[in-house]
This record gives sequence, C-alpha cells and structure tokens, in this order.
Amino acid sequence: MRIYNTLTRRKEEFVPQEEGKVKMYVCGPTVYNYFHIGNARPFVVFDTMRKYLEYRGYKVKFVQNFTDVDDKIINRAKEEGVSAGEISEKYIEEYYKDAAALNVRKATVHPKVTETMDDIIKFVQDLIDKGYAYEVDGDVYYRTRMFEGYGKLSGKNVDELRLGASERTSSADDEKKEDPLDFALWKARKEDSEIAWESPWGMGRPGWHIECSAMSKKYLGDTLDIHAGGEDLQFPHHENEIAQSEAHNGKQFANYWMHNGYINIDGVKMSKSLGNFKTVRDLLSQYDGEVLRFLILSGQYRGPIDFNPEILQQSQNGLKRMRNAKSNLKHLMANGVDGDMTAAEAEAVEGFDKYRQKFIEAMDDDLNTADAISAVFELVTAINTAAGPNATKAFAKAAMDVLMELASVLGLLQQEVEEKVEIEPEIQALIDERQEARKAKDYARADEIRDQLAAQGITLKDTPQGVQVIRK
Repeated sequence: MRIYNTLTRRKEEFVPQEEGKVKMYVCGPTVYNYFHIGNARPFVVFDTMRKYLEYRGYKVKFVQNFTDVDDKIINRAKEEGVSAGEISEKYIEEYYKDAAALNVRKATVHPKVTETMDDIIKFVQDLIDKGYAYEVDGDVYYRTRMFEGYGKLSGKNVDELRLGASERTSSADDEKKEDPLDFALWKARKEDSEIAWESPWGMGRPGWHIECSAMSKKYLGDTLDIHAGGEDLQFPHHENEIAQSEAHNGKQFANYWMHNGYINIDGVKMSKSLGNFKTVRDLLSQYDGEVLRFLILSGQYRGPIDFNPEILQQSQNGLKRMRNAKSNLKHLMANGVDGDMTAAEAEAVEGFDKYRQKFIEAMDDDLNTADAISAVFELVTAINTAAGPNATKAFAKAAMDVLMELASVLGLLQQEVEEKVEIEPEIQALIDERQEARKAKDYARADEIRDQLAAQGITLKDTPQGVQVIRK
C-alpha cells in the first residue's frame, strides 16, 4: 500500500513500525456545535482508512481526540448561561449521533483534553526543563527557532513566518515573548469565569497544540505510524505538534502524515467563521448519512470537493444503484432456486474476483476511494447480468458476500433502508385489483394479492396518501 506522505510530498510504501499493527491518530472536533460536512470529511476519510487497514489484516489502534477546552466552548457556555463542561458533553453526544449516521465507527480511544491535564502539564514542564519553553507571568511559550526542523511539514521558511506560528496572538502577548514566532503551550487565566487548572505556573489552561501532543503520546507512544487530519491543520497545528513532540521525545513524531482537502461552496472553503457551512445534522433531515458518506468518498481525498445540490443528487443516485443490487440479491436469497449453483453462475462468481482486485489496487494507491467505488459499480453490473430470474439462492449468497465485503470497507450499504421500486404494469394491475377487493370487503382476495406480491419481494403499505410500494 502506498500513501501520499505530506511530510515528504510523495507517495511512499506504507511500512508500520511493528509488523501487523498500526498506530493512528486523527485530530477530532472542538465540541461547541454540530459539525458541518467539511468537518465530516476527515472523519469519514480516515475512518475508511482504518477500515481498509483492518481489511488488509492490520490491527489498528485508532485514537481521535475531543478538544473540550477552547475559547469557542467558553464563549458558547457564556451565551447559553451554562458551564463549559455542559457544552462540551452535549456536543460530544451529538457528535456520536451524527458520526453514527455516517457509519463512522468510534475510535479505539476518544481522549478528552480535560481528562489529560496531568499529562499536558508534565509535558510542558519537561519542555521547560529541556530549554525548549519558558514561562512569563503564568504563560508558557515554545521557543520556535530552537527547533531546527520547524516548517518541514508545511514547507514554510521560519524566517518568513512572522506571526504565522503563533496562535491567537496580540500585541500584549508579543511584548512578553522572546520572539514573535513563539507559540503558547500554557495560558494564564485572565478572568475568574474562565475555566482553569492549577499548574506550576499558576491557574491556567493549555494551548491548542500541546493537547494533541500529550494525548497522542499517552495512548500511542513517542512515534505514530499515521497522523491525519484536514489540510487546514498542516500549519500551524501539526507543525507545532511536531516541534513539541520531537523536542520532548527525541524521536520522529509521525512516519506518515495524511491530509484531506477542503469541501468548498462556490470555490470557498466551508467554515463556521465564514458562515458558509451546512451542518451534517441539517443535511440528515434531507438525505440519509450514507448518501453524505458516498459524496465524501466519491472524490480523491486530497483534492477539493465543490459542495452543491447536483453532487448530492449524483451521490444519491450512485448509492441507490448499489442498494438496488443488494435489494435484488436479498430477494433472490429468499426466493431463488434451491440447490447448487449452475456452471454459469459458478463461473460468474469466480469472475467477481477481478473486481475485488481492482478495488484493492485502487485503495492501495493512496486510498483512491473514487476508483474503488468504480470497481464496486463494475461488480454490480456483473452481478445484475448474471442474476437471472431463475438464479439460485447459492449464487445470490455468493454475490452478496462479495458486494458486502467491498461495500463494508467503504462504510456503505450498512444501513437497512426501504427502497421504492419501479411499478411494472402487471404489479400495478395487482395493486389496483387489491384496492378494488378491499372496497368490496373481499379481504381474502386482498390478502391473497398482498401475499403474492410479498413473495416477489414487494411490500405494500397502506397510508393516508395511498398505497406505498416498497422493496426491502
């Protein structure tokens, strides 16, 4: 398997530190609101990476944090008149709901900043002891220029950065720093209402970057196999993580860095600060989560996606094509011919392996989910061609196994949904006859027709709006 490593700017063969095991850290959400479809992209992409690594036989320890200490959380808490803890806990639960709708599995560990405070404080103190950090009036800053490799991930020249490395800087902060490039590891409490913890430097709270360095070290050790996140985190967040962690641990922080591209609206990156975002929660009122997941996986993960109604409709249509194949196979598994597969069916099933190999080749090429989906579509076409009206149950089961094997890696076809079917003239005639029988109170004939249609995989639901025809 080859991965595009942001650190080296080329595709590299993936070789984990320990054979058969992968340590993977993905930056998680700041929990002060529902996440939008742009936030969802790294959740879906790297959940898929995890699933594929497991499919290929790796045991993956997957860590994704919750940032539950942040100015945005504090401000939201003040607006609502509740504690910061109440805000973060609420939106952690809401995250789980929306992530589940997208078929994103829970991480092996979901650490929280508030539960890692002792580790963070020790990490900062160790950096002070090593000379990489210094304290001023209760604030602790990292000496950016002291780390020789600063800028190696983002490709930025330290002499041209000026304030870029710093987080939420102000002129007052600059006056306290040895260098404008230095960034905060620990922030002194500025007001009594601000959440804070006791530390060797007084009451305060950690800076954003140190949190991930401490959490990843606690659960995955000094060196990660894969560190991943959105493209916007390359600088300063991931650059600062590298500086802190490598200065602290004396080892390379991560061997492979993966970054997904933006989701744009009208060519502009979707973000809460610009107000041009669509929350997953809102979108789920119109589309089911697998449609959104399909949309995210339909493009190469490092490139941008332009979010619009057309791409949503395309995703819905593409997913429906897969779902129809699954639905047809379920019907054949229940109603097909008993006994062994025919010779033609056995040959068809053997031929399905070439689509499996196409799928693997695509996913091995830097997680090319777009081509992997194309391979699944080719498989669907082959299944539909081979699945005649007299197909055996054995063939349907074998075909279903291959389809679900590949779809499961992509996190698709996992939800049981009812799909509307095209109503053929003969089916409509039976439906009409049943309606007439019900009007005539000939319930025996009405039930007979219902059973007849059910045997064909068609269910009728009587609603106030009329008869709904579905295939489960």
